[in-house]
Amino acid sequence: MPNRSVDSLFQLIRSLQKGEKRSFKLYVKRNSSNEDLKMIQLFDALDKMAEYDEGTLLKKIPSIKKQQLSNIKAHLYKQILVSLRLLRNDENIDIQLHEQLDFAKILYNKGLYLQSLKILEKTKEVARHYNQDSFLIQIISLEKKIETLYITRSMQNRAEVLSAEADEVAEKRKRITDLSNLTLQLYSWYINNGHARNEKDEEGVKTFFKQHFPKVISLHPGFYENLYLCQCYCWYAFIRQDFLMYYKYTQKWVDLFHEQSHMLPVETGHYIKGLHNLLNALFDLRHYQKFESTLEAFEKFSRSEVANVNDNNHIQTFVYLNTARINHHFMVGTFKQGLVLVPQIEEKLEEYALYLDRHRVLVFYYKIASLYFGSGDYETCIDYVQKIINWKVDLRNDLQCYARLLHLMAHYELGNFSIIEYLARSVYRFMSKMETLTVVDEEIFRFLRNRFNPATKGLQKEFTDLLQRIKGLEKNRFETRAFAYLDVLSWLESKVYHKPMAVIVQEKYLQSKRRA
Repeated sequence: MPNRSVDSLFQLIRSLQKGEKRSFKLYVKRNSSNEDLKMIQLFDALDKMAEYDEGTLLKKIPSIKKQQLSNIKAHLYKQILVSLRLLRNDENIDIQLHEQLDFAKILYNKGLYLQSLKILEKTKEVARHYNQDSFLIQIISLEKKIETLYITRSMQNRAEVLSAEADEVAEKRKRITDLSNLTLQLYSWYINNGHARNEKDEEGVKTFFKQHFPKVISLHPGFYENLYLCQCYCWYAFIRQDFLMYYKYTQKWVDLFHEQSHMLPVETGHYIKGLHNLLNALFDLRHYQKFESTLEAFEKFSRSEVANVNDNNHIQTFVYLNTARINHHFMVGTFKQGLVLVPQIEEKLEEYALYLDRHRVLVFYYKIASLYFGSGDYETCIDYVQKIINWKVDLRNDLQCYARLLHLMAHYELGNFSIIEYLARSVYRFMSKMETLTVVDEEIFRFLRNRFNPATKGLQKEFTDLLQRIKGLEKNRFETRAFAYLDVLSWLESKVYHKPMAVIVQEKYLQSKRRA
């Protein structure tokens, strides 16, 4: 089957909405030429294709020769972007600032220096309001060029003022760059490795954090300095499984947008990610009441204009909102009710296949598998877990490991004892190789390897003993990873007290509400 994801132009056309396609056609017709007629033919042909296939495409448009196709595709790609830029000009502060800078440069080239400076001054005010320091650098640079080359007499002490502004912005940008670099590197560490597995991992992360943390932090940090500072500490805490610190900085992250609400339309993606991490922190801490109020706020935000103004915001909202919805079902034990989400999630995963990275898809498969496990549908749980196991990717080794452990537990529940011994050895080798085994994992493996038959005499006592041993590890910070991925305690309690796992989780939830 032809692969639609390999052609950038095809991807771009498939991403266009009806209004955007109509706007593009109008734009091209206003600036039409003979070459543009072929470009329109190519656009229409690609728009009607379900999958990209160059051979089929050339047959549909005989007027385009194979040797012409590459150039026409490049021209079409550029023209689509130009039409989108014109259409989306009012929804992106970056585009607006770029436009004003372009106008100022045009006036500069025309020799209209005072007019250019007037636009630059207004643009500078907008850039400062929205904390767009990278644009401030460009604006000040052009102002300095005009003042250096031409005597404008625009104001006294102009040189001193511009020099001070340039120094201030440069220092600020250096701090922001250092903090954003550290944020990205910590996030990359987590994506590749998951949580810190032991003291060696934690010491490595601590050392890395100290070495790369900016030596100078402003006494009055701006929006982006605060944002990346929160994110640095957020990932630092999350990797180390310090969930209280994780909660503290994710809350600060979200509060930053509430305090400076004008930045929400500018950095919507960061706000959505902040809500996601705040909900994750509350989930890890089992802070039920705060989780539910935050989820309700996220639901309200998902219906807002800013959440749906473009594809990126809409897709990110879908990913993180549905992750939180599933987590809520995990918290309150409504596993079967949570299965209602599965069809619509799968539909959207297919619809957004061009835009979602594999990491997000894997997380959804694991959470869906866990929903089926909690609802007692172990066969379907295995189906989803196998999607993760059979998907050969080098992301989230921890997720790959716990998917295999969940796979093993589902087979145990189904009574497939003939293959459990083999699976246990296989999973144990895989997790040992990845160096992800915790003490909790070791205890579960030991139990499953030795007890392949639920009718074995004394099994009830074995379950009770295992539950007590694992409960003793619940407060160990390096063991929390196992509890975060698998609700082992609730599963064991369901065996000890002869209740469905969902009932056990629901009872814990109700007890927490009575205490609140």
